[in-house]
Amino acid sequence: MKKYSPKAQTGRRFYGHGIPGVNPEELVGRLIAVEGADGSGRSTQIAQLVSWLETRGHPTVQVGLKRSTLVSAELETAQEGNILSRTTLALFYATDFADQLENIILPALRAGFIVLADRYIYTLMARDMVRGMNQAWLKNLYGVALEPDGVFYLSVEPGELVQRNLAKSATLDYWESGMDLGLSPDLFDSFLAYQTRMQEAFRQLQKSYEFEIIDANQPVAAVSKELRKKITVLLNGD
Repeated sequence: MKKYSPKAQTGRRFYGHGIPGVNPEELVGRLIAVEGADGSGRSTQIAQLVSWLETRGHPTVQVGLKRSTLVSAELETAQEGNILSRTTLALFYATDFADQLENIILPALRAGFIVLADRYIYTLMARDMVRGMNQAWLKNLYGVALEPDGVFYLSVEPGELVQRNLAKSATLDYWESGMDLGLSPDLFDSFLAYQTRMQEAFRQLQKSYEFEIIDANQPVAAVSKELRKKITVLLNGD
């Protein structure tokens, strides 16, 4: 398992070509990504991390999917029709990410902030892989991405995800159920099949990107304790 250390001191880098004119060594803050499906407890954990970090004197900035002022509204509208092709969907999300990277993540890191990403490129890549996109193409597309200091994937079994999502909103999301893939005409069955494939994609990505997998089937407090312990090590540079 990869041991994360402060990139500003040991060679912070982009995954690929990066952004022209940006010197990674000037990005003295910390970038931490929390990955996981809807229902994994990801947003709850991030909210708790923000409070925990800021009470310890660490200013934080948050980013996440569909938060770009450039394309988030258009992406939301486009998804409502449930007719986006896999390539259009991929490029929409890549644009959303790139805009936040350039205008929020990099300036915040340059100023010494901790940036907490409510999902990063790994969710986007996993979604695209499940939809049959070429992995080499995806690695090139996200070569613009900065390598985080720490990445934590909250893994929850699909059956548990179903129950959590239904308890929260009494329904399942079309895209999070992979209904565009034709896995099953039944939303419930499609969700299980899609999330199983997403977990497989994340395990495949973990071999290349070496992020940490956390068992999020356990209680919220236990997950929070594990995250804080790992992030404390990361911030101390141990």
